[in-house]
Amino acid sequence: MKKIGLLSDTHGTLLPRVSAFFEQCDEIWHAGDIGNPETLQNLENLKPLRAVYGNIDDTKTRSACKETAIFKCEDLVVAMVHIGGYPGRYTPLARKLILESKPGLFISGHSHILKVIYDNKHQLLHINPGAAGISGLHKVITAVRFKVEKDRITDLEILEIDRKKQI
Repeated sequence: MKKIGLLSDTHGTLLPRVSAFFEQCDEIWHAGDIGNPETLQNLENLKPLRAVYGNIDDTKTRSACKETAIFKCEDLVVAMVHIGGYPGRYTPLARKLILESKPGLFISGHSHILKVIYDNKHQLLHINPGAAGISGLHKVITAVRFKVEKDRITDLEILEIDRKKQI
């Protein structure tokens, strides 16, 4: 069993409450728009990190991360990309990743909207962790943590922080 912390769209800000939310995690996964190399380094200093770059990331961050990630956690195949859409409205790249890798978990960011949706057509769980940073139109800062046991996701928890109280 592994405990995973999942976030996206930090845009250069890693809040102490988000870091604390991930203290008991074994790994952190970031679904893009990290914001700068310092934020990437801060995440790497917390826990082992898997990250994809997003549309706002600079060349240094892009050189440290890939556009997509496909990997196994326990027995679960995971596919991750920053701009991926959601069930019924996947981007062409997301659709290609899903069809080729047949993940049990598909992760994307970009929208700043937290979504956890089961995709019956592709037999996978889609998670968009929303936005963990303070930049953007979102009113609530969010992050997710969960456990991966064999090929199952369990004990999913959501962190919500009122953005107005952080600015």
